[in-house]
Formats: sequence, C-alpha cells, structure tokens
Amino acid sequence: MLEDAAKKIIADGSVRLRVRRSGMLQFQVFKIKKVPAGKDGFFVELFLDRVIDMSELQRVANETGLPVEAENGRAFPTGLGANDFMDL
Repeated sequence: MLEDAAKKIIADGSVRLRVRRSGMLQFQVFKIKKVPAGKDGFFVELFLDRVIDMSELQRVANETGLPVEAENGRAFPTGLGANDFMDL
C-alpha cells in the first residue's frame, strides 16, 4: 500500500522538503510523529511546527504519500484517511 519513498521516510524518522512559506521557497525538516487514534491505535504523519498554507500541506501530502500536519492544520493524501496509516 505505501510506496517505498514513504516507507523510507518513516524508517528515517524525518525528511527535508522544499516548501513555499510566506511567499518564499524554503527547505524545512518534517519529522515523523505518531498520533493517537482510537482506543489502542495510532497513525503516523509528517509534522512541522510552523504555519504553512493548506494548499502547500496538501501538495506535500500527495507527493510523499503520508499525512502532513503543521501549526494550522492537517492534510491527508487525496483519497486516503487516518485509517490507511494506522499502526505503521
């Protein structure tokens, strides 16, 4: 289900991506975070403790194949939800 690139990001624990913030292209380090979901489960996501436009979050989610969260929200790859990333 997960692509090899997404599996590598999870194994490494972080990834450095180029994103548009405040009108400028910048490299930011996204870290893997486990988010509690349900009674005993969790799902993994990329996390950045900065504000990024939602359209940019969605782009990163679609490119990496993983959910992405920033200070202002969370985006899942198109057509996928938290259940698709449970207990990875």
